[in-house]
Amino acid sequence: MGYGAMGLSHGYGPATGKPEAIDLVRAARERGVTFFDTAQIYGTVNEEIVGEALAPFREEVVMATKFGFELGRTDGKQVLNSRPEHIRKVTDGSLKRLRVEAIDLYYQHRVDPDVPIEDVAGTVRDLIAEGKVKHFGLSEAAAQTIRRAHAVQPVAAVQSEYSLWWREPETNGVLDTCEELGIGFVPFSPLGKGFLTGQIDETTTFDSSDFRNSVPRFTSANRKANQAVVDLLTRIAEEKGATPAQIALAWLLIRKPWIVPIPGTTKLHRLEENLGAVDVELFPADLREIEDAVAQINVQGARYSAEHQARVGR
Repeated sequence: MGYGAMGLSHGYGPATGKPEAIDLVRAARERGVTFFDTAQIYGTVNEEIVGEALAPFREEVVMATKFGFELGRTDGKQVLNSRPEHIRKVTDGSLKRLRVEAIDLYYQHRVDPDVPIEDVAGTVRDLIAEGKVKHFGLSEAAAQTIRRAHAVQPVAAVQSEYSLWWREPETNGVLDTCEELGIGFVPFSPLGKGFLTGQIDETTTFDSSDFRNSVPRFTSANRKANQAVVDLLTRIAEEKGATPAQIALAWLLIRKPWIVPIPGTTKLHRLEENLGAVDVELFPADLREIEDAVAQINVQGARYSAEHQARVGR
């Protein structure tokens, strides 16, 4: 299980102080985490945190980051840009912030409809040949895009949202394609953007800068309707002496050996709770109970706003 660093500076409200964030990343490493995920669009400080925290342990860890957006915009908009010259330009910045000579895993953050995926894969292939990148990844890409990219430069990993309340990778061909081609799969938001922890309900309010305010699935009415998923996890957690979050993560960990979730947190006790999922044992009867119960639940609300959903699965 890896660690997703996004929430330290992006998406979920006020940023964590840099010293505290560095301490948390190091705490994850001390507890056995070796795979850390960041991105350019999370703000330059995010890569700096991961890079500084892990610099003393460079040979013990894998750091993944992502390209594919215009950086430094003053209007706050997230504009896709995977033109080869842009990829090259921003790569040097990531190398510097991560304090590495080569990026271990370099994802295209979202597929750019204006740039053929073959050109993107070819650019990363060249960066690999130059020693600036070790492995190529894609995020939220469609199955046919993964195949096209893989034909130019082997894809090491695909990152997409996947959890008990978002299972589209099972039905859109992405997981099947990864298994066929020997590609790792990295679920982000494995705890449903926090909802599957059981710590969020219909009365919860989010900071004004929290992107969940714009997510249809997180309206108060939909949170109330979706409580059935948390109730299921809570019931099984009580039987196992675990927490709902640990059951949600254990379910992912047992799916396939090449599936590696990257839960994120800004709190040490939540980090330790998440990592405790590796000790939760789910038996075939447990999995059948989960599947049967989930099949009866109709999760309400889209997982993204229309703007963000437009960038998915190209």
